[in-house]
Amino acid sequence: MKKWLEPLSSAWVGVVTHKLRSSLTVLGIVIGVAAVIALMSIGRGAEASIISSIETLGSDLVFIRPGATSYGGVTGAAGSAASLTLEDAAAISEQVPYIASVAPFYATQLQIVVGAQNMRASVRGITPEYQQAYKLEMTGGAFISEHDYQRGARVAVLGSNVKETLFEGVDPLGQQVRMGSNVVRIIGVLESKGESMISPDDVIFIPLTALQQMVAQPRTSSGERVVSVITLTVSEQEHASYVVDEVTSLLRSRHQLGPGVDDDFNVTSMEEISTMLSETIGTMTLLLGAIAAISLLVGGIGVMNIMLVSVLERTREIGIRKALGARERDIWIQFLIEASFLTLAGGIIGIIVGWLVSYFVNNMGLMTTVVSADIVVLAVSVSVGIGLFFGFYPAWNASRLNPIEALRSE
Repeated sequence: MKKWLEPLSSAWVGVVTHKLRSSLTVLGIVIGVAAVIALMSIGRGAEASIISSIETLGSDLVFIRPGATSYGGVTGAAGSAASLTLEDAAAISEQVPYIASVAPFYATQLQIVVGAQNMRASVRGITPEYQQAYKLEMTGGAFISEHDYQRGARVAVLGSNVKETLFEGVDPLGQQVRMGSNVVRIIGVLESKGESMISPDDVIFIPLTALQQMVAQPRTSSGERVVSVITLTVSEQEHASYVVDEVTSLLRSRHQLGPGVDDDFNVTSMEEISTMLSETIGTMTLLLGAIAAISLLVGGIGVMNIMLVSVLERTREIGIRKALGARERDIWIQFLIEASFLTLAGGIIGIIVGWLVSYFVNNMGLMTTVVSADIVVLAVSVSVGIGLFFGFYPAWNASRLNPIEALRSE
């Protein structure tokens, strides 16, 4: 047992003998490990937050959006083409299997006025299936019904942020608002969905039939009514890719797109979006970790520098130990353990500091952070690995000293 404890004891003496120098060496590792944990926890938190919002919406959603316009070889922004119609939505509902609901909508911007309050808000003309597709819950009143849709009723459902802006502290149900040059009656308020890609919080919903009467809805050359997006919900998740293929085939046929002609629409499932975002954020998290690891590398160089200085200062000690029978391996192990001890101590302190930073960022509501076990293990493993790597040369250099020359040194 003594044989194994002796190198540890010698390394400990070497560290505590020069407290300030050892503390500064450890500080470099602490900063590196803390930076790795904090930055990677921020990346993991962002990924978890986005995945959570997607799961709230449901992974059974499929979005169909218009393609991009093209004039004289110049391509416009995605979604700028007026290529999706209400008739497309009806055809999909009738001809594509494994679909639970089809919810087309047309979006526009209108000035909303209530007494002295006014705002420019996003207004969506929708069908009753919209609530089922987006899993919307009410905090008061009722959603747009089939009866409201069929008769083109001038009624509206408010997103939570719109309600707070226009009716702060007042019950909006039954109140009338002016929407452009038209007056509509509030029949419901939606529960907040929080920050997400397709949050309804800043939107006002009215029947699509009513919006068609209130604003000039574009039509195609064949007279079909243009919509902004068609949303589908798949009845069975395992058939999502099949539904995407079938919808693509049907729309290409309806839009008379020949072989080799690009689609004038885009079909994406929520599952595809989730996978793409996870991969993107995962890459960004690794990039953040790599940037933070640079400070670990700098800390490792500091360890090598300090250990080389330590070898020079303790040349006589090394000579005495060799003269008393210490082998090269004993000297080498002593200095290597000393370097590893410094980086391990820095790694443990860095974990605590990194966790505290992540906790503070999360607790203050600045952003979501997630400190997982693999991040901690990675940070400590890298820090110890750096100690072994950068401590190897000084340890080897110490073990190779000639005992006679070492004893002569002052």
